[in-house]
Amino acid sequence: MKSRRSITRRDFFRRTAGVGAAMAFPAIVPRSVFGANAPSNRIVMGAIGVGSQGTGDMRGFLGKSEVQMVAVCDVEKAHRDRAKKLCDDRYGNRDCKSYLDFREVIERADLDAVLLALPDHWHAIPAIAALRAGLDIHGQKPFARSIREGRAMCDAVHRYGRVWQTGSQQRSDYKFRRACELVRNGRIGKILKVEVGLPTGGGTDVKAPAKVPAGLDWDFWLGPAPYVPYRGVVHWNWRWIMDYSGGQLTDWAGHHIDIAHWGMGWDYTGPVEIEGKGNYPKDGLYNVPTEYRFNCTYKDGTVMTVANNKQIPQGAKWFGEKGWIHVSRGGLSASNEKILKEEIGPNEIHLYESRDHKQNFLDCVKSRKLTICPAEVGLRSISVGLLGEIAMLTGRKIKWNPDTEEIIGDPEASALLGRSYREPWVL
Repeated sequence: MKSRRSITRRDFFRRTAGVGAAMAFPAIVPRSVFGANAPSNRIVMGAIGVGSQGTGDMRGFLGKSEVQMVAVCDVEKAHRDRAKKLCDDRYGNRDCKSYLDFREVIERADLDAVLLALPDHWHAIPAIAALRAGLDIHGQKPFARSIREGRAMCDAVHRYGRVWQTGSQQRSDYKFRRACELVRNGRIGKILKVEVGLPTGGGTDVKAPAKVPAGLDWDFWLGPAPYVPYRGVVHWNWRWIMDYSGGQLTDWAGHHIDIAHWGMGWDYTGPVEIEGKGNYPKDGLYNVPTEYRFNCTYKDGTVMTVANNKQIPQGAKWFGEKGWIHVSRGGLSASNEKILKEEIGPNEIHLYESRDHKQNFLDCVKSRKLTICPAEVGLRSISVGLLGEIAMLTGRKIKWNPDTEEIIGDPEASALLGRSYREPWVL
């Protein structure tokens, strides 16, 4: 596929080939050059972060005929080697290149897009660098580790005119869209309250320093986060440390809070007040809340309660004057089964339809339209989880202006909207 950057390195190299390249063009061109899978129609991609989630996402894109995956990147050699082999086996060659440093991937002149599947504290810096380089991005949720990082990412998407899709793939699942359409079209009447259940979180704590495994660049893995000795906390268990994540709260906010917002029409706004409490470990390395509960009040007075699933069943549930609707990965249910069978008329609200999340991204790379979960939506969804985190950490009610994205009258809480970076990293 031809890159749509206004002035690109890729175009530059093509143009500077000049007359000589034109003279060398064969008089008889194979039909495949003009087919649906011709080189000019391919989307050339790189994958940055190819651990468990990244490899899963990469496999999904490898299964798309219009994608050519040419580069894989990870700070762990075993991940890089595994990802490269998957690409080489898919294409029957050894052309895929592997990298430790994401900046080398972004510098390639042949890319159209990148997949980003990194720990939360690493979401903003590579994303903004890739956007600045003119690349479209499929970025895993949660959108960002802090609201200020997320705002900087959204601004970069707009500034550089790029396509962004957040990996909140539930929006491409029929039952979630169906639930939201029923709510939006008043099938349970005026909404009185919303409940969101997320996983209860925390792993078995690790305290003793350990030897850095061969092939892992630990300092690069830490990146902008504070330096600490290696203690075996890498891959999955980084989620339980606040320097890298907010635990299950922020890991799942981009899923079920995202759906709750979709059903309420809150994609581009947020609560005005947030208050709640979390249970935080008293000692040890892990410090994210194991249990949590907070209330979010929106401009119209509706309250959404977010809690771990020991308190609220996992998923999104809307309570209306005429009944309730609940949706989770386990299924779709309602206070009356007849609600679920109701037709949505042609003049009613029909939400954005995607049946394949990765295909939606690829289609939008070609059309330049908004994806089913663009940057602004991804930010608004995770903002609720991050504001809940701030309210629980400070132990007081947070007043939030969703239009200006500012905490009102609380400098201490406002300081938690951003994060300090370890040198030499900057946003």
